[in-house]
Amino acid sequence: MTRVINFSSGPATLPEEVLRQAASDMLDWRGSGMSVMEMSHRGPEFTEILAHTQSLVRDVLGVPDHYAVLFMQGGAIAQNAILPMNLMGATGAADYVVSGVWSEKSMKEASKYGQVHVAASSRDSGFLSMPIQSEWHLSSSAAYVHMCSNETIGGVECHWTPDTGHIPLVADMSSNIMSAPIDVQRYGLVYAGAQKNMGPSGVTLVIVRRDLFGHALPITPSAFNYQLQDEQTSMYNTPPTYAIYIMGLVLQHIQKLGGLEAMQTHNQRKAQVLYDYLDHSRLFFNRVHRDDRSRMNVTFFLKDESLNASFLQGAEAQGMVQLRGHRSAGGMRASIYNAMPLASVERLRDYMHQFEKSHT
Repeated sequence: MTRVINFSSGPATLPEEVLRQAASDMLDWRGSGMSVMEMSHRGPEFTEILAHTQSLVRDVLGVPDHYAVLFMQGGAIAQNAILPMNLMGATGAADYVVSGVWSEKSMKEASKYGQVHVAASSRDSGFLSMPIQSEWHLSSSAAYVHMCSNETIGGVECHWTPDTGHIPLVADMSSNIMSAPIDVQRYGLVYAGAQKNMGPSGVTLVIVRRDLFGHALPITPSAFNYQLQDEQTSMYNTPPTYAIYIMGLVLQHIQKLGGLEAMQTHNQRKAQVLYDYLDHSRLFFNRVHRDDRSRMNVTFFLKDESLNASFLQGAEAQGMVQLRGHRSAGGMRASIYNAMPLASVERLRDYMHQFEKSHT
């Protein structure tokens, strides 16, 4: 069996060990005679899986007891609406930091549910950096401050935790959660689609401080109410059972490798391989401010864009796929999440070097 090197921005490559375990469990999970996909979400087998996965989230991320750990559906795009429906009712307003396409989409969606104030934006500079904290203008009436910690399209990542004072900080961490340690207690709420670093698409992790409950707008559907989902252990409605099971396997894999400290070292090494090459290349280049370069999504461009198609064809011929940049950004993008091996990143670097030698 030949597997490609999958640089997709998501759904992304998964650890091979996890895929093999899932394959082994496919017809019969631990002698139950059932696949996880066939289990009742109320039965003892899945209840065990759910509790174990929730415990792993708390252990790996260091989530305190006064935070709820929820497994929801709809991805981060759904959370763009679910979040303001749950939190904005406290004051009727929220602050948004706009550092790229995804945080801009979050801001626009939130404006349907209350007053939105853009606290900072890097749009004028082409979304090539994270707005620095000294340039943020927070409003005193905000129920929360929202940011995106890693912009997958632009390849911009926030490598520091903002200080928002008494106003709860909310972060969309869909593309860099589990890639390095974070101090959960510096956030009021964190949300993330699983399909980058935690598992397959279908489940969205929401970690929310429980004192933020109680402000849901009257229009909030019951299935999207954080407090109701917490009270029902994420089973107010049928949860995405198989995706939760795979998330548990991925988190076990992360623990086995040494936890988030090990992930951070691994991810820094991979990113450095590509950025070191890009900084010295005569053909390829990266546009992002050095301090804000993403460890997860390395964007790059060819100085001669007429070579784009040839570069992609050559990469696919060598088993490297999904390197084309987002349609709104152009260029190339290598998404190198947790499960991407260092050797695969080095193989891409070597191919880029060979391609450059042939075309300069």
